[in-house]
Amino acid sequence: MQSTEHDQVLDRLESILREVWDDHPADGQVDREASFLRLGVDSITLVTLLDKVEAEFRVTWDHDSPPGPHSSLRSVADLVTVNGRGMADLSGDAETVLAWFRRMRAQAPVNYDEGSRAWHVFGYADVARVLSDPATFSSDFSGLTSAQKDVDLFSRGNIIRKDPPAHRKLRTLVSRAFTPRVVDKLAPRIGALTSELLDAMNGAEEVELVSDLAFPLPVIVITELLGIPAEDRTLFRRWAEALVSSDGQVGLIPNEERVRAMATVMSEMNPYCLEHIRSRRARPRDDLMSELVAAEVDGQRLGDEEMVGFVSLLLLAGHITTTVLLGNSVLCLDEHPDSAATLRSDPSGLPAMIEEVLRHRTPLAPVTRMTTRQVQLGDHTVPAGRMVVTWLASANRDERQFPDPDRFDIRRHPNAHLSFGHGIHFCLGAPLARLEARIALGMIVSRWTEFSVGEGAEFHDPRGIFGPKRLPLHVRWA
Repeated sequence: MQSTEHDQVLDRLESILREVWDDHPADGQVDREASFLRLGVDSITLVTLLDKVEAEFRVTWDHDSPPGPHSSLRSVADLVTVNGRGMADLSGDAETVLAWFRRMRAQAPVNYDEGSRAWHVFGYADVARVLSDPATFSSDFSGLTSAQKDVDLFSRGNIIRKDPPAHRKLRTLVSRAFTPRVVDKLAPRIGALTSELLDAMNGAEEVELVSDLAFPLPVIVITELLGIPAEDRTLFRRWAEALVSSDGQVGLIPNEERVRAMATVMSEMNPYCLEHIRSRRARPRDDLMSELVAAEVDGQRLGDEEMVGFVSLLLLAGHITTTVLLGNSVLCLDEHPDSAATLRSDPSGLPAMIEEVLRHRTPLAPVTRMTTRQVQLGDHTVPAGRMVVTWLASANRDERQFPDPDRFDIRRHPNAHLSFGHGIHFCLGAPLARLEARIALGMIVSRWTEFSVGEGAEFHDPRGIFGPKRLPLHVRWA
């Protein structure tokens, strides 16, 4: 963009800001927000626009100086967008959410949001602290919603919503199945499946990554591991999409409508899993579900109904992360073709690239906890019994932890991202997800000499799942 256009854009931005600021120079944030809307510019859009201007014009905004010419635009914007702190203020696109993260880390790294009725945590150190202290920040939300038999049955074995000692019992049962040594034995099968799925594309110049590869690959792997028919994967996809969808709900505690929607899915999923569990109890096979049915912890076995939520979670969580990770990896390599070229010439860089994708485009953006006691978090005292949302996707972009955090760097080291969580709930399936991604992406960069994202891409709401749910590609085969 030419310098004249540069000045015109900045003049327009300054004009908008000053018109609003001059009308409400004191502390009338609500009125200032209304003024933005009258001008046809909401505060979140404005800050997103400032971010784009900053990136395109290489402008460094002065946060500290008083309102002045162009260089101080962002400090003025920060002052007049106080109300843009809540989840309800956001549109569901990645740029807006990332701009929100940046602003909140700078202005309010721990913040209570009235709309979602929760405390939100944005900085790396605070997020890691919350996740590492299950005694203070509980994963057990039982009692927050009204009883519903299908949801309650699922919850009995849902390991991600358990605190010690129940959490230890469930995790001990399955941890042996997901050690790196055990997972590495799956590599030949993962390679064969990836090759079959790529061959099935028949050299097509246009493919849809999620349906053709990113979804079926991890689903087939986890279903074969559990001993569940992979042919039922259309069911699993429908269940997973229904359960991760927020249905536009802003609050973190499911409302009655959301509970009913979850119950509808679980009324199908629970009997499905229960049937397979009882079948293994009667006729064991050489699969993970049979091992789980027979396994004992402290001399006790899990009951059939206690295993329902456990098996359901393995089935769903066993593919969602890898599906999103593969889509995000292809997006990042499309945006950075030099990185794709580097990996084609030296595939040994794939593991580091996968870690950078996990950091740069965190598959699961938030993780939620509840305080068991009053606790100091940042500059705030958080009462007992309050929801706390830790934003992994924001922590992974924290400037204090990662130099130049918005840059995608496949050689970044160290890279201690929090995408698989932290503490006792660190993702059991992390070794499997990493292996699936490494094998699949290795084959992609070797078989596709070029690829680019086509029209019609669809994305999850980045306030939940950060990644594509449909990703059309133009492909040139080797």
